[in-house]
Formats: sequence, structure tokens, C-alpha cells
Amino acid sequence: MLKTGQAAPTFVLPDADMEYVDLAQYVGKQNLILFFYPKDDTPHCTLEATDFSDHEDEFQRHGCTIMGISRDDCIRHAEFRDKHGISIRLLSDTEGTVCKQYGVLQMKEVDGVKRQGIVRSTFIIDKHGVLRHVLYGVNAKGHAMDVLRAVKDLH
Repeated sequence: MLKTGQAAPTFVLPDADMEYVDLAQYVGKQNLILFFYPKDDTPHCTLEATDFSDHEDEFQRHGCTIMGISRDDCIRHAEFRDKHGISIRLLSDTEGTVCKQYGVLQMKEVDGVKRQGIVRSTFIIDKHGVLRHVLYGVNAKGHAMDVLRAVKDLH
């Protein structure tokens, strides 16, 4: 698991439109909010993604770009985005490589079966590529506003 003060692991992943996003292109320019979520179009994941989208303008006023990451593919991301009017970029990590780098893939028990899955987690990365907040196991409800308060404290 990552810790505050560490350099954020860099990566290149495709978004819902199959355009590649390189984390390195934001260093020196923008603060980033990366939130990892288990699965598109499930109740809590939908709540979290729409909540971040609803407050995207406020995050941008504080110099932040928001991106969601799950293991769903680009097509599923596009369907999810379009169905719920999600405006933030959704990145596809089908192989789970970035999920492993960020320590969000953990053993979970679902319906009595243990398997590896994404633990809902959020990372606030400053303009220098340093992790300023590392939040594992977050609750979707109200999370976007908690993150916005943390972003305001960065300044």
C-alpha cells in the first residue's frame, strides 16, 4: 500500500473513448484525483462517479483533474458514462497493473467466495507527482465532498 509523501506511480491507460492518458503529462500542471472503484454500473460505484462528476467544476477551480479507474473495459466505461451522464474520464485497467501499483487489489469476500477485487480507494496527487492523500477503503456516499475539502486544504 502506498503512503502520503511517496511519488505517485506513473502509468498510461486508455479512457472510455480509447484515448490514452499518460499520468506524466499532468506533472507540473495539475493536481490529480484518482479514484479506484470496483465495477461500472453498480449502485455505490455509480453514486461515487456521478458525485465526482457533479462537483467537477469545483475541483477544476482548485486546479484538480479527476479520473476514475476500474478493471472494466473501454466499451463498458463508455456505456456507463453515457447512461449516467458522467463527465469525468474513466480509465480502463483490464490487466490490473495500475491497481496493483496503487495497492488497491486485495482479497475480498463476496457472497461467501474469496477473490481478488478493487478496494474503493482515492489518491490526491499534487502538481509535483507526490501523493498528498492516500485513502483506502472509502465509503462512496459523501466521498467526493470529503475529497473536495482535502483539496481545499492543499492550498
